[in-house]
Amino acid sequence: MFLATERLLIRDWTIDDAPTALDILSRVEVVRWLADGEPVLMKDLAEAQERIGTWLMRDDPPCGFWAVEVTDGGPFHGRVIGSVLLVPLPNNEHGEVEIGWHLHPEAWGHGFAPEAARAVLAHGFDGGLPEIHAVTHLTNEPSMAVARKIGMEHRGVVHTWYAESSQHFVLTAALWEAPGAALSP
Repeated sequence: MFLATERLLIRDWTIDDAPTALDILSRVEVVRWLADGEPVLMKDLAEAQERIGTWLMRDDPPCGFWAVEVTDGGPFHGRVIGSVLLVPLPNNEHGEVEIGWHLHPEAWGHGFAPEAARAVLAHGFDGGLPEIHAVTHLTNEPSMAVARKIGMEHRGVVHTWYAESSQHFVLTAALWEAPGAALSP
């Protein structure tokens, strides 16, 4: 899959991207927000290659796990700076799909996460998803800010999909299609 935005290319990960995946997922400041419990850091290149292989084997469109590459000619040009994803939520009973993003800390604060997320929201809704959820750790203020920037509605704290409580955001296809929805500040 390839999606282009003003500054980004959202594409499949490749095995050649393994050093980048390792660099990102071996950082506690990234991994601490990605799962329940204590952060589990990626250990080596072999693990990165295996994880990319898992991402590439997904066959449930419009879901997927994609690399975010910068194409704007700026200081990050040509670099894969992280991932954006649409995946079924764990323990879901109604086929709920989650959007997520995780970027290299050097890429934080440049607006890349909302830009990538908007493109993937469009992809998901174009692919027939009726709604898309985002769940964050209770104190992950930066990810909550991204969810709000992309027009997601905060629904409060839930204990539904993960062992630990999560902040819950949702966006419906109908709201996404409303005039100006994709251009939320």
